[in-house]
Parts: sequence; C-alpha cells; structure tokens
Amino acid sequence: MKKIQMVDLKGQYQEIKEQVNNGIASVLDSSAYINGPEVHAFQSELEQYLGVKHVIPCANGTDALQIAMMGLGLKPGDEVITADFTFAATVEVIAVLQLTPVLVDVDPDNFNIDIEAIKRAITPKTKAIVPVHLFGQCANMDAILEIAEKNNLFVIEDNAQAIGANHTFKDGGKKKSGVMGHVGSTSFFPSKNLGCYGDGGAIFTNDDDLAHTIRGIVNHGMYRRYYHDVVGVNSRLDSIQAVVLRAKLPLLDTYCEKRRAAARKYSKAFEGQEHIVVPKMVDVDSEINYNYECHVFHQYTLKIVNGKRDALAEHLNSKDIPHGVYYPVPLHLQKAYKDERYKESDFPVTNQLVKEVISLPMHTELDDEQINYITETIIGFVNEK
Repeated sequence: MKKIQMVDLKGQYQEIKEQVNNGIASVLDSSAYINGPEVHAFQSELEQYLGVKHVIPCANGTDALQIAMMGLGLKPGDEVITADFTFAATVEVIAVLQLTPVLVDVDPDNFNIDIEAIKRAITPKTKAIVPVHLFGQCANMDAILEIAEKNNLFVIEDNAQAIGANHTFKDGGKKKSGVMGHVGSTSFFPSKNLGCYGDGGAIFTNDDDLAHTIRGIVNHGMYRRYYHDVVGVNSRLDSIQAVVLRAKLPLLDTYCEKRRAAARKYSKAFEGQEHIVVPKMVDVDSEINYNYECHVFHQYTLKIVNGKRDALAEHLNSKDIPHGVYYPVPLHLQKAYKDERYKESDFPVTNQLVKEVISLPMHTELDDEQINYITETIIGFVNEK
C-alpha cells in the first residue's frame, strides 16, 4: 500500500504536469507576472463555470473576505453574524475592519451556521450574515437569504471550502456555492478542491457596481494608474498561480466526484457503528438525506461520540494515518476573540463538536486499499473495550 497522505498534491500534479509546466514556462517567457493574460483567462473561465457575472481574483481567501466587506461599505461597529465553528479567517477580517463579530452556534448534523441562532442574534446594528460552507457543504441558503431579505442584510458567502458544490433551492433551481448571496469569496490555497501552488483567492458577485468597487480595492484603489479613487489594498492573483488554476478548473467536477466517491466508501464502511457518526448531507429544508451534490468534501469529518476522539488521534498517528481536528477550540474561546457578550450556553453544539470531530484523509488519489486500512483501523480502535 502506498503511503497515505492527508492531501496528495503530488499525485494530482502528475495528471496536469505537462500543461502546468508549459504554462509556467510561457509566463516566464512573457514576464507578465501580475494581471497577465493567464489571470484574465482564468477569471473568464471561472465566471462561466460558476454562472456569475463577475469574478475578481485576489491574493488569498482571507483577502477575498476582507475585500468583499470593504466593497459593501460596512463601517466600524456594524455587526456581522457568522459561525462559531470555523477557521479563524472568517472572524479575523471582521475584527481587522473594526466591525463587530457576532458568533452563533451551528447545526449538529452538517456543522453549518444554525438558522434559529441567526434569527436570535439580529439587532438594529446587524448589517451582514457570513455563512461558511464548512467542509464543502452548502449552508441552508434558502433560509439565510430569506432572513437577509426580511431584515435588509447583506449575505457574504465564505466559500473557501466548497467551490464546485451545488445548492438546490426549494423551487428546484440550482446555483453554485459562492454566487447565491450579494458577494462570495473563495480560497485557492493548495489543499483546496481547486487549489493553486501558492496563495490565491477570488471574489464573486452579480452586482455590477459592487464588482467595479472591488476591482479598485484589490489594486490600491486605482482604476487609472496613480489615481486612487477608493481606499484599497494590494491583493492580486499572480499569473503563475492562474496557470495552475486554469489547468485544474476543467477537472474540478471530476475532482469533486472522486471525493464524493471516497466519502461514500468511508460512510458505507462505518455503517452501523454506534460510536461513529458520519457526515450528513442536508439540502433545502428537508430531512437529513444523502444528496451528495450539495457537498464536495473538502474534509470528510466524523464525530467520535464515546469520548475516544483524542485517543483515536494518537492511535492513528501510530498507524501512519494522517488526520486533522478541525477545529479544536471554538472561536468564542480563542484569546483574540473572547468577548463578555458570549455565554457558554449559547454554543452547546460547537462546544460538543470540538470534543468529537476528526477529519480523515480526503483527496482525489485515495484508493480502496487505503480507505479499507483507514476504516478498519478506526473501527477496531473505537470498539475496543
């Protein structure tokens, strides 16, 4: 059995090696390193894939979130509601802009932001909701968009983990994750489902005026060289990263299907295990179902519910099985984001998840032998007396 990787970027590279190498050589020959033809071509191709009017590439996913909020004109003190159970970048940019983060609990089955918790958190100062499509699964966008419209709020999708996922609305219509709200953002960090070989990100919107504002923000506030019309930042995708992304984008749906296939095999192997809870797919407002289209499995995350999660992690280390705990500490308990407004009783689900979740290897190169070894190792350990 070949060595198990948490993410096998090297194996994935072999399929696109010639195209990537030739593309990088072309960039080196042209010396068009920033905002070159490769960047513009990728932007256009991603717009077509997502079915969105405007894609604005930038330097990374964190910048994408920050720039989206800057583009909407949010002001210091404005409240922004987001999930407590996610990576810190989501709340980090809220704090950097001197907005007020309002953290709320998540759903115990799909780990995405809890709809009733959003409703309870809205105040006259609330200006935006940031749903995070965590681990690759779309949040309940029907309900979130309805809440936003009723309360005149912006919806900023954090799509860093879910590019390629499809959300099915109550009326049967479908949209790609990241393009359902007023603005969306994503990351092209190497381990993402659509990842480059450095840092990269993008912002999505169907709003022409907002897109114009954002295009200025990413380039020092300039629309004309040395004329600064808005307060901006320096955040641009470089041409070499665009080469990699252009090679991968036509394969993104295939990558997602390979991840879904691995997820199905994992879940099938864990059937009937009382101490192991597999990821559940929830689409629209329906009961738990297995509509895999709404999930692209950036992570395959189990809940170990018999108190043996940490011991299992140590056991997996001893068996050379990589894994991750995403996330070991909720945001409301992080030193940087503690606030007396929060009560532990506000976060019962998150506080339990941080004790139970563990993510298994998930990538396009996983094979049956590896999956069998991983699942058998886990089942054997979790059921030991």
